[in-house]
Amino acid sequence: MKADDSSLDPEELRAVHAAARRALDRASAWGVFPTPTPVILEAASLKIAPRSAFDPRQITEYLLGKAESAATALKSAIAKVFGIYDADEQLIHIDDGVHKSKQNFLKLHEAGHHELPAHRSAFRLFHDCEKTLDPEISDLFEREANNFARFVLFQGNGYAAMAADHKLELRTPMKLAGKFGASVYASCREFVRTHHQACVIYILEPIAYCERTGARAEVRRIEASPSYLKQFRRPDENVITLDHSLGRVLPIGRKMSRPTTVSITDRNGQAHECIAEAFNTTFNILLLVYPVKALTSTTIIL
Repeated sequence: MKADDSSLDPEELRAVHAAARRALDRASAWGVFPTPTPVILEAASLKIAPRSAFDPRQITEYLLGKAESAATALKSAIAKVFGIYDADEQLIHIDDGVHKSKQNFLKLHEAGHHELPAHRSAFRLFHDCEKTLDPEISDLFEREANNFARFVLFQGNGYAAMAADHKLELRTPMKLAGKFGASVYASCREFVRTHHQACVIYILEPIAYCERTGARAEVRRIEASPSYLKQFRRPDENVITLDHSLGRVLPIGRKMSRPTTVSITDRNGQAHECIAEAFNTTFNILLLVYPVKALTSTTIIL
């Protein structure tokens, strides 16, 4: 699975959230939908570069006399870099090859480097790869920028409050993604991480096939709600194959699978009837699981 990209200790998280609140306040962006990323950047005196530094033609201009193939090779060498924050020019470069639905988060991630004092003062040119920083510092800065982007894009607990008024089902975060201007991937992660009921989402790589197991999907990330972790513990699968209990939920040959009954055992060894459903974004498979009990429970307030 991918390395942790968001956890911070409470003190670090408070500082990031304070900077994110200031950014939303400055842009008067609370309650504005979709979250107005251009207005937030403008209020922070940040601009998006009109020509991306990731464009091979742009790189070619820097490599005077070199062939465009050389520029393409250089772009390939920095393929894991999707955004650059130029602190000196207060300019953000975005790789426009990234899907449009992910660019808002990426822009806000780079804005986080601008808004967090330690980031801005440490580097004149901050870019998203570990080659410019000590790996531990780079990892911390990336997690802080991710949390800044997450807080701003989903307007603090605004997303969680809105999701609580909708059904616990996969279509809810898919619908709320458009509401907040987020990708379905980011929306599903936020939906599960902040939900008050027990639920877990498996984020899988695209379905592949092999002779021994047939269809299989490697696990990229797993997000679980606090109540799910308390009741069931965090899943640790690395791959979902057809002989796995969730294998029949894989959306093979279709975009979305129907809600399917599966059994999950809790920390006490008791089996629970759960519902699982999946959606193929083309880039990933999003597989949501939630106990049936969570859908039918009743709260009595005295």
